[in-house]
Amino acid sequence: MTERSYTHGTSGTPLLGDTIGANLGRAVAAWPGREALVDVPSGRRWTYAEFGAAVDEVARGLLAYGVGTGDRVGIWAVNCPEWVLVQYATARIGVIMVNINPAYRAHELEYVLKQSGIALLVSSLAHKGTDYRALVDRVGGSCPDLRRTVYIGDPSWDALTAAASAVPPERLDEIAAGLSCDDPVNIQYTSGTTGFPKGATLSHHNILNNGYWVGRTVGYTEQDRVCLPVPFYHCFGMVMGNLGATSHGACIVIPAPSFEPEATLDAVQRERCTSLYGVPTMFIAELGLPGFGSYDLTSLRTGIMAGSPCPVEVMKRVVAEMHMEEVSICYGMTETSPVSLQTRMDDDLEHRTGTVGRVLPHIEVKVVDPATGVTQPRGSAGSCAPAATA
Repeated sequence: MTERSYTHGTSGTPLLGDTIGANLGRAVAAWPGREALVDVPSGRRWTYAEFGAAVDEVARGLLAYGVGTGDRVGIWAVNCPEWVLVQYATARIGVIMVNINPAYRAHELEYVLKQSGIALLVSSLAHKGTDYRALVDRVGGSCPDLRRTVYIGDPSWDALTAAASAVPPERLDEIAAGLSCDDPVNIQYTSGTTGFPKGATLSHHNILNNGYWVGRTVGYTEQDRVCLPVPFYHCFGMVMGNLGATSHGACIVIPAPSFEPEATLDAVQRERCTSLYGVPTMFIAELGLPGFGSYDLTSLRTGIMAGSPCPVEVMKRVVAEMHMEEVSICYGMTETSPVSLQTRMDDDLEHRTGTVGRVLPHIEVKVVDPATGVTQPRGSAGSCAPAATA
């Protein structure tokens, strides 16, 4: 009988049963004095105790503004500390955060605001010539669910955090007691290559476990410092990056609002980062900097490369010249939280560049005929069909 092209990841370690808020609470209790978040451009930094308190403040501010469990809060912003605070604050109170691509134009923004039913939007003010406030003003009136917009770096953000004083801290624990890890927590929009973007709704269980297992596969501990030049609006940044770090007590390092190769390597050097994320073209840009050899990257040991195949010569340079001997390749899709397959730290270069790795624990993957959906014989070509973390 022909063996089918099906496999599943086994592990003696069970999936996490926490909500994201509960998992962050465990990290705060375990490592209160260790750094959780560093924003290199502004010089701001938070320990886990400080980060947990800041998350709670934003969560209470949202409650004071009438946002509650099951409501949608949109985040339309470049990488910044407030993005991360909103991510964890919404999860803390059972609100569904909707990621919005900072590159969206007015018609795309309007579509997402309407389609997802966003009640409150947190937005950047401006970036690289885009006036976000002007675009919100243009389309906001046609979005019946949108009640309020808060702008990062604006008095409206200060007003949000000040509003927290109207909600007692105990209210957060009361809300948390009624939440389940199976509750929806995030809507991520796909690229929309076949029309308008399509929203994938993901649970605490989906994305927390995915981030945790990606981090576990590259050996994260509280000693790690993870440099994230990849966008937070994408699952690469917010799941594999942010949740991958905090679920292991590691530190999130933000090098710049959007990708800049010089700023990325400067952040690695200054913050002694142990892990660096990127798509292959990001690593190519970093390696191609005229002053590449002047950066001290010896603190690096690992990182994540995903998004497209990596040429073997690029991988060799990343390992040899960036000291990322344990760099890992990931494969996945938004709908599956996202990672389904990942190379291990000890896989050789041939397997790290010529394959997408092995199935993660608790994940099922099969190869099917894209026309019929029938599982293919092992060794046959077909479409990869993973099952998301349940």
